[in-house]
Amino acid sequence: MSTQLKSSDSHAARIAAETQILQRQVSAVLDLLAEGATVPFIARYRKEASGSLDEVQIMTIRDRAQQLEELDKRREAILKSLSERNLLSPELQVKVDAAVTLTELEDLYLPFKPKRKTRAGTAREKGLEALAREIFEYKLPDPQSRARDFICEEKGVKSAQEAIEGARDIIAEWISEDENMRKEMRSFWRQNAQLYSKVVKNKETEGAKFKDYFDWTEPCKTIPSHRILAVFRGEEEGFLRVSIYPEENKALDLMDRRFFRNNKSECSKIMELAIEESYDRLLEASMETELKGELKLRADQEAIRVFVSNLRELLMAAPLGEKSVLAVDPGFRTGCKIVCLSRQGALLEHDVIYPHEESARGKEKRAEAEKKILALCKKFQIEAFACGNGTAGRETEAFLKGIDFTSLGVEKLPVIMVNESGASIYSASEVAREEFPDQDITVRGAVSIGRRLMDPLAELVKLDPKSIGVGQYQHDVDQKALQSSLDDTVMSCVNSVGVELNTASKELLSYVSGLNKQIAGNIVKHRQENGPFSSRLELKKVTRLGPKAFEQCAGFLRIRGSKNPLDASAVHPERYELLQAMSKDLNCNLSELMANADLRKKIDIRKYVSDSVGLPTLEDILLELEKPGRDPRAKLEQFQFADGVNSIDDLREGMQIPGIVTNVTAFGAFVDIGVHQDGLVHVSELADRFIKDPNEVVKVQQKVKVTVMQVDKARKRISLSMKR
Repeated sequence: MSTQLKSSDSHAARIAAETQILQRQVSAVLDLLAEGATVPFIARYRKEASGSLDEVQIMTIRDRAQQLEELDKRREAILKSLSERNLLSPELQVKVDAAVTLTELEDLYLPFKPKRKTRAGTAREKGLEALAREIFEYKLPDPQSRARDFICEEKGVKSAQEAIEGARDIIAEWISEDENMRKEMRSFWRQNAQLYSKVVKNKETEGAKFKDYFDWTEPCKTIPSHRILAVFRGEEEGFLRVSIYPEENKALDLMDRRFFRNNKSECSKIMELAIEESYDRLLEASMETELKGELKLRADQEAIRVFVSNLRELLMAAPLGEKSVLAVDPGFRTGCKIVCLSRQGALLEHDVIYPHEESARGKEKRAEAEKKILALCKKFQIEAFACGNGTAGRETEAFLKGIDFTSLGVEKLPVIMVNESGASIYSASEVAREEFPDQDITVRGAVSIGRRLMDPLAELVKLDPKSIGVGQYQHDVDQKALQSSLDDTVMSCVNSVGVELNTASKELLSYVSGLNKQIAGNIVKHRQENGPFSSRLELKKVTRLGPKAFEQCAGFLRIRGSKNPLDASAVHPERYELLQAMSKDLNCNLSELMANADLRKKIDIRKYVSDSVGLPTLEDILLELEKPGRDPRAKLEQFQFADGVNSIDDLREGMQIPGIVTNVTAFGAFVDIGVHQDGLVHVSELADRFIKDPNEVVKVQQKVKVTVMQVDKARKRISLSMKR
């Protein structure tokens, strides 16, 4: 058996033990991933192999396996280095092979790691290691006398005292590199270290935004992620000095218990100094660096978790669906940019209206705007308005709601406020320029607002998630880890909803299981050159879309109006023959089987179990036949901000008003209450009970009722409460 296979087996066993997932399930997932399967594909179409593991469990297995592979690579590099320098003893080999964390590995390697010149290294060059060993083992009744034997002018040892000082340097390094001491000290620091932050002298005014941390102390083991990131940002920007340490006497007591013998000998006196030196000069700095790294990692993981949770809610927000939309990007002085979009989101017409002009012609301009809106609604059979929630958003909403639509045969049309965060970034992006090369950024921004209402997921995938405006300190966290988590989240959302093959943008298609940007571009190009796809099988004609990519993507792509009704469902093409067999057994065609619940009730799925198809897949197929291509997202519910509350000046303490959650962080939730400035519901005001994680109570896009607690107009801060 190859080393790689043995490693894979050991990884599967370890992951199974850590996650409480059966080893055969872990092994199956690892095998599928190695074959190029994606997480959504395994979760949806390989339930028999994985034992019906969900996406979170599959990602946990994948990520842990990657960590173990990195650990193995480092282990291999360390063993190679030790072997090449003839430092690898059988005992050390066993320890390195048995190490289960990167920290353990590095602790074992530390004493043998090639170093830049150190005080201990210089002492060794002077031949003082033997003296250090005798003192370390408390073997000398008279260290001064023994030290005279090491005086050597040629080596630079001029006196017994210099020899003892050099030996002490060596001992200090031994103590700091002792694997058991480091393990014990690391645990002590994690439990007892405090984080201290102080303002940098003369930076008080410039760094005022970090005022809360000008003189701050907090235990490292309990400090929340948002404060860690805030303090570290202050340090990075040069406004704060941050240090981490526990009580030194207790740390030294820990070292004394391992290395100090209080026998009042001369060796004891030297060892006492060596222990203090080891801590002050070597171990303390090392532990501080390590713990800072651990705190940053912990904070990053929590911030990424919060961001991912918010992003999922935003991407999975309820869509308006295929309706003709008139979208408005509001403005006062520059007017409101309006665009008309078809049911498929195509730009039909654009214009500018000035309903908010305060000049002498204000009424005339408003009347013109109303007339223009009515004409466009009639021309394009508009079914809803999408109104951006930025500057002049509430005023534009009121204007649209005040229009009389009876001439069009309807009493009113729905006006829906749309969070326009990131629309301006999209409008200036390469994606927008490619899609609308002849339009300016104002038109592109309005189109994005309208499409975001029709299908939030399809539009938001065109943006860098970090520009959407959810999460906390996302620019401070590990960007590689953040991007990986965001990609997983977007892919999960896209594939859970499914993608209409004949209308999807290449940006949306690139997140479909098995596809990438190049193949997605090839699909769009093929569509443009050959017309709409008439079946999923035509995907095989797309350049560079091979058998593996087809297997991975086909089930997540939909074709409405295809000759084969299964092409509009989540049933994978690999199961079409199975459905044909079911239809044949019931003497009906596929369309009849999908439309007739009574026919489906006659199916005994146990009859169709085989080596490749089990009950989980068969049960999924029957559920899909009930509602082919069903959208897992909720239905859109229209929301209304409080009338007469349009700016921060309209707020009063004690006022109860509706709002929409725009962002959830570790310290609370931000809520849009329609005044162009989100209010904060601190975590302590989310509920009457203690809340550790705000996501337990609220989600992004959730509609809530809040009470105004405090309004600071000067700082534009609004404090809200959700307590009943």
